[in-house]
Amino acid sequence: MPTMKLAFLSLLMFSCYCIRFSVVLAAATSTISVGQSLTGSDTLVSSGGAFELGFFSPGNSSYKYLGIWYKKTKERTVVWVGNRDQPLTTSSPALAIDGANLVIQGGRTTYHVSNNSVSGSISATLLDSGNFVLREESSGKTLWQSFDDPLDTFLPGMKLGYNRRTGKVWALTSWKNTMDPSLGDFSLSIDFESPDEFVILKGSEKYWTSGPWDRDSQTFSHVPEMRLNYIFNYSFISNPNEVYFTYSIYSSSDVSTRLVMDLSGQIKQLNLPETSEQWFVFWGQPRDACDVYKFCGSFSRCSSNTFPFCACLDGFRPSDLEEWRQNDTSAGCVRKIQLQCEQMGYGNGDKDRFLKMDHVTFPLDYNTSERILDKACKSACSSDCSCTAYAYNGSGNGRCLLWHGDLLSLRQLSEDDPNGNTIFIKLAASELQNSQGINKTLKIALASAVPLVALFLTIYMGCQWKKKRKGKMGPTQDILLFDVDLSIAARTNETSERGIGNENNTNDVWLPLFSFSSVTAATQNFSNSNKLGEGGFGPVYKGKLLNGKHVAVKRLSKKSAQGMLELRNETMLIAKLQHKNLVRLLGCCLERDEKILIYEYMSNKSLDSFLFDEAKRHLLNWETRAHIVEGIAQGLIYLHQHSRLRIVHRDLKASNILLDSDMNPKISDFGLAKMFGGNESEANTNRIVGTYGYMSPEYALEGVVSIKSDVFSFGVLLLEIISGKKNTGFYQTDSMNLLGYAWQLWQEDTALCLVDSVLEHHNSDGMLMRHINVALLCVQEIAADRPTMSEVLTMLTNELLTLPSPKQPAFSYIRTQKIPEPPLYKPDLNSVNDVTVSVVEAR
Repeated sequence: MPTMKLAFLSLLMFSCYCIRFSVVLAAATSTISVGQSLTGSDTLVSSGGAFELGFFSPGNSSYKYLGIWYKKTKERTVVWVGNRDQPLTTSSPALAIDGANLVIQGGRTTYHVSNNSVSGSISATLLDSGNFVLREESSGKTLWQSFDDPLDTFLPGMKLGYNRRTGKVWALTSWKNTMDPSLGDFSLSIDFESPDEFVILKGSEKYWTSGPWDRDSQTFSHVPEMRLNYIFNYSFISNPNEVYFTYSIYSSSDVSTRLVMDLSGQIKQLNLPETSEQWFVFWGQPRDACDVYKFCGSFSRCSSNTFPFCACLDGFRPSDLEEWRQNDTSAGCVRKIQLQCEQMGYGNGDKDRFLKMDHVTFPLDYNTSERILDKACKSACSSDCSCTAYAYNGSGNGRCLLWHGDLLSLRQLSEDDPNGNTIFIKLAASELQNSQGINKTLKIALASAVPLVALFLTIYMGCQWKKKRKGKMGPTQDILLFDVDLSIAARTNETSERGIGNENNTNDVWLPLFSFSSVTAATQNFSNSNKLGEGGFGPVYKGKLLNGKHVAVKRLSKKSAQGMLELRNETMLIAKLQHKNLVRLLGCCLERDEKILIYEYMSNKSLDSFLFDEAKRHLLNWETRAHIVEGIAQGLIYLHQHSRLRIVHRDLKASNILLDSDMNPKISDFGLAKMFGGNESEANTNRIVGTYGYMSPEYALEGVVSIKSDVFSFGVLLLEIISGKKNTGFYQTDSMNLLGYAWQLWQEDTALCLVDSVLEHHNSDGMLMRHINVALLCVQEIAADRPTMSEVLTMLTNELLTLPSPKQPAFSYIRTQKIPEPPLYKPDLNSVNDVTVSVVEAR
């Protein structure tokens, strides 16, 4: 009996100790002190509730990690991991302070997060900045902080750079994958060879560079997005002790932010408004292939608005022709004619000249001279044989930029891009004269361009001549699409034979011309097993080229409504308008009365194959749908604003949105697109083409087409993406289509009833309401009331922006019968590029 009493007293004392220990933690939830430990599901929360620290398992991983994440977001957003390379397998890990060090204990494993040798009263506190700080309490001295051991996330107040005295480096490294925070393939760090800029490394190879820090604009030269400086205060510090970059948020900005080294190789600045639970990308780099270091090699230019992206500079040719034919341009270009000074061994300003290039980003690795005149800058490059180019900025003190050796990562921008610069490239005088002569000849020839039919006959005859001469026609033979009167012309000189492209006209686009036999072989003689779907213009097949690349082959029916006009439109537009959210045209075939277009293959086919399929709808969660919506909007903004010609698609719908393997959307089918030149913004047409349910009222009834026609179609598509329902059909009553049903719910303040049932348990009501509001703004009856696509994207992504109330949509109370779609494709096949052509009499 005494033994039982003793045991009971011992148990009671232990329970009291545990209760007291829990009370201590509860009283100071942001701090852990000596003698305490953080175990299991216990967490520390910063005093303002911004961040939380504890143990977690990423995804469905069984490993345990000590991490810091945002407290307010629904999905855990981890910003720091204490044991990224030392995962724990125990189910009961613990964090404690051992002497003056933080240690993670897991079974028999003890992992030292910090390594100090002081003594005294020590505590660790999680701050509202996201920094976990180990301090000596008596002096307040910081012994260690998580900001000194960054993972993949750069928070305001952190440093990126290095300590000159200790050699400490602050750098970011991507996760290995979404469930493994160990070291990944990509890292962001200061460039030790040029310590005023940063580089992304893929392994040990340079992948991207920020360009040097510009003291005038307080930004890095290759990150123009940093100039949108209404949220961030950037600083670049260089002193005898340290070189580092840091940033903070202006006190007036009610937003959380983080910069992440993504495992895809892109750095992303993400913002989280105070009223939101969803992050949106403020900017990302590299933006596309042209931003990747040395993507096109030396002495070349890269343009994301053309295909191929890469072309040699005027006066240069591919260094390896066969590699360029295989789209491997990394070897770059070499001079056609050697510089005079290279031949003579000294600078010779009389024999070498400079070619002016406008609307470019500056190549990498230049030297800068301050307080110099323009003529002196040119002279400095002329007299130096190793100098290959110069640029002059007359503002301020007058900056002279000089390049020596190879020119790398020069990007060609559009004429209206505000970030464009002018550079002067050194060429042999004879080469410059040749280039000017060719350009003059081209201008004269193009001024007398013949009609489309004649030019097409020229192509056909030229192709037949080549076929007789060579015995067969292969995919390396090319046609050139001239940007004059939207005509198609053929080139038969040596350059076109090689299939490289016109080196003297940046507006020209090369497009491979495939032989019918090669297309037949790629599609296994157009077998039904390769058939992806069939639309109003003809079937689409999956093909495999000799190099193993998969393609989509669109074979226009000989009875198709898409004739030569539509073929010209689609070929011209997709070949020239290159954007990540537009489908890419790889070539065409014009043999045997065939009209065949070869596109990049999209493994997930079209949006409608997911959206309106009961079995697949659940694969489209809200994040994926929002990503698709933003991509479509970006593609339309490019067509409406940033392409050289203003373009209205006229047939935007779910079946014309293709999805790649990562569910990135790409707008397809440009056969019905309308082009505007100069300052044109709208036009009248008697040929009403498009798809029932997506046409704007002014276009369907009056033949008036403008960019607002696409905005209307986008609004319809957005409602379909939100609801998972087609616009045509019955909704609650027999007198309304989807627009009318959405408007009725909006009027009754029950708009969330529109949301697809598979999204019912998703906690994004605020974003869903915003998207419904924007969709209704897009489908308003009067075109002038609708926003532009730029405004649409801003309203969708900026949650701080107050949205206007929409007016009643067009066609919202027109009775719609559910018109059965014609059996254009087999039930077990997906719809790809199907186009319904309607001809409506204007009233």
